[in-house]
This record gives sequence, structure tokens and C-alpha cells, in this order.
Amino acid sequence: MRPGVLLALVSASALALLGAAPGRGAVPLPAGMADTGGGRQLIVAQAPDTAATTGTVSWWDLRDGQWVRAGSAPARFGAGGLVDGAARVQGTNTTPTGLYGLPFGFGTKAAPAGTRVAYRPVRDSSWWCQDNDSRSYNRWVDPLPADCRAAQSEHLTDYGTQYAYGLVIAFNYDRPVRGRGAGIFLHVNGRGATAGCVSVPQDAMRRILTWTDPAAKPHIAIGTAKGATAVGRY
Repeated sequence: MRPGVLLALVSASALALLGAAPGRGAVPLPAGMADTGGGRQLIVAQAPDTAATTGTVSWWDLRDGQWVRAGSAPARFGAGGLVDGAARVQGTNTTPTGLYGLPFGFGTKAAPAGTRVAYRPVRDSSWWCQDNDSRSYNRWVDPLPADCRAAQSEHLTDYGTQYAYGLVIAFNYDRPVRGRGAGIFLHVNGRGATAGCVSVPQDAMRRILTWTDPAAKPHIAIGTAKGATAVGRY
């Protein structure tokens, strides 16, 4: 293939991942989204399609009525791809699409200097309850309550690399539906695709934490470049 043709294809792909189609008058994300959560900050996690396990995370500020990109990084998604959050089933290793809040940050490492979001240190007693029979389903617990089985939950210190830094994604969080899924985070990359979370390189996760401003009501939009789960639909 001629170098010029290859360059054109790469450029078009990059534009698509960032939410803008090539050509005059293209509207980049998040300006073309149906909903951005009503705040002044938005993280956009976008994959090419529902079968993808990689894509892009970008983070944006609303300034004087215009969305301005503050940063971007390569991202990883669930080993099972992406699925509409309203139809997700627990244990499928899929990343739920949709628009979600970001309740708090956490990590096995101390919060980066300048972090403003509420940040919880991960201790040996820290767990994320994923037991469908527990009253603490889809909640941070410290220590593990008696009605939450360890075998059905995540011991956060067991993932020192991935959970060095993270943000909780409020998927199935406000009114948890049993069986839909628990413990969906934006966190540091591991060795490959995730179990349903969104992950980025550690440096990017540190930058996102110091950028996130609770007063700006930040949200995260997760979706694909097009189709029923297109990030622009959320």
C-alpha cells in the first residue's frame, strides 16, 4: 500500500476514535453527545465496536460553552468486549456502555499531589462486595461484612498494579440490580484486557485523578464509535 494511502487511513481511524468524522464541519465529542451529565468535566471512553478490547480514553473541560480536550490515552476494555449497561450480565467480562458518575477515587498508592476527588486508601481489609445475596452488593466494604462471601468479592489489595490508582464508575451503583454486575472502575492497566473495567497507563490515571474536580460534576461516557452503543447516544 502506498504511504500516502496508509497515512490517510490512519488519520481517519484516529478521528473516528476521538469522536469526529473526517471532513468539513465535523463535530468532535463531546459536543455532539446527547447528554454529558450536566457538569463541566467529562471522560469519554470509546472503542471501535462492541467486540473491541482496546480504544481511547479522553478527558474534557467545558470552557465558555466549548468542550476542550485536556488529555487522552490508549484504553483497554473488557475481555468480552462492550455491552449496553442496561443489559449487562455479571461475570461476562464485558464493559458496560452508558453515562455514569464518578463517586470517589481509591488506590493502593497515596493520592497524587493535587488530587481533589475523595480518595480512599486501599488496605488489607478493603473489599468490593460482589455477592448478589449481600446487603452490601456493589459497595466498597472495610472490613468484609459477614453476609458478603469473600469468594464472591474482590480483595482490592490483591490487585496492587491495577488498583494503584482508580476511580469508581457508578455503574449499577445508585440502585444496584442483582446480577447486573459490580466493581466497575477506571484504573491502571494490567497485563491485558480487563474483567469489565476501563483501564489506562498509570501516568494517565495519575493525570486523570489530579484533573478531576468534584465541583465540576465529572462523568464518564463509555461507548463505541457508532451503532446502538455509540458513545454519542449517551
